[in-house]
Amino acid sequence: MPINPRDPYDPNNIFAKILRGEIPCDKVYEDEWTLAFHDINPQAPLHLLVVPKGAYVSWDDFSEKASSEEIAGLIRAVGQVARENGLVDPGYRVLANIGQHGHQEVPHLHIHLFGGRQFGTMI
Repeated sequence: MPINPRDPYDPNNIFAKILRGEIPCDKVYEDEWTLAFHDINPQAPLHLLVVPKGAYVSWDDFSEKASSEEIAGLIRAVGQVARENGLVDPGYRVLANIGQHGHQEVPHLHIHLFGGRQFGTMI
């Protein structure tokens, strides 16, 4: 089902369940604002997800409603996870799928970090 980034937050999405501890994950990082873990369907040798702990559907929703601390926390967590997992050199890709055209599958904002191989062009 296509995700509309303006839909209300669904507290039963898989990431909400992971954040509540109802579903396990292979955690690599956690702080006050975020949780990062391995994707269960990796698209690269290293494929991590960084998820804000707040109830946000999309980047639009997050940027409009999140506190300055939450926004800074997510951005810092992405960098920290990249550093801790050896992605900074030789490089990595950051991706957020938003809405139907962006092929967002889970209605909770999440950032993908891909690494471990050379990537092609963006689109």
